[in-house]
Amino acid sequence: MTDGVLVVTGGASGIGLACAKAMAGEHRAVVLIDMNEDALAASASAITDAGTPTHTFTADVADAGAMVDLAAQVERDVGPVRTLVTSAGILENSSTVMDADLDQCARVWDVNYHGTVYTVRAFARAMTERKKGSILTIGSTNSYGAMPLPAYGPSKTAILRLTQLLAVELGRFGIRVNGVAPTYVLSPAIQSRIDSGDRDPDVIRKAGAIEMFVYPENIADVAAFLCSDKAAAVTGTMMPVDAGWVAANLYRSYAGGVPWETEGAETNGAEADATADA
Repeated sequence: MTDGVLVVTGGASGIGLACAKAMAGEHRAVVLIDMNEDALAASASAITDAGTPTHTFTADVADAGAMVDLAAQVERDVGPVRTLVTSAGILENSSTVMDADLDQCARVWDVNYHGTVYTVRAFARAMTERKKGSILTIGSTNSYGAMPLPAYGPSKTAILRLTQLLAVELGRFGIRVNGVAPTYVLSPAIQSRIDSGDRDPDVIRKAGAIEMFVYPENIADVAAFLCSDKAAAVTGTMMPVDAGWVAANLYRSYAGGVPWETEGAETNGAEADATADA
């Protein structure tokens, strides 16, 4: 990551903005793409003030034609794209498959999955001609298990497989494709749901093996590594950045109980048995 342009979709806030800030210094310019025009301007100013020229474009990643045109404009007016981060995505609140709002489900898929496909197809074509580049997708802990999110969860599971497909298909052109799978992240989107009562901050903090809040910067640190030359032999991976969420939830589901939660009861029972034998 010593030259070229960094492009980040969903770059106005949250994980996208954190990734842009973490990787900006290793690129000649940054391009932020988002639908929030006001937030884009403020975010671009912060990165430019830190030393890297930053350009903004307002676009919907779910519009395939718009992404093709935008990619051509970036290559022509800003410079050759070296790194692409597809961070644009939307959340949904808990529901069942039977009761889910189908229009909302369609929009989640259009942005989270199809938007990633459209963005990669648009920007990777020039990368293949140069036989150089790195692409980072944004999955989720939802990529590994079922949650009552009938559109968001499957869309993120699809991102896991898409990342693997792209790694194989683009690897012959010298392009690496990896992903990060965040747990609950205290992004503006999650914070707004906490504020509205749709998310429990205590549950979020205790979700993983380590009790902590995960911030966009934690995700960006791993993303920066995966996009750097230090990860030259890494492609096709989806890296959980989850404070141990994936490991902890399977462990805690064990039908025999978690050892330290049952330890007292088992000890008391053993002592009673020993007393009876005596």
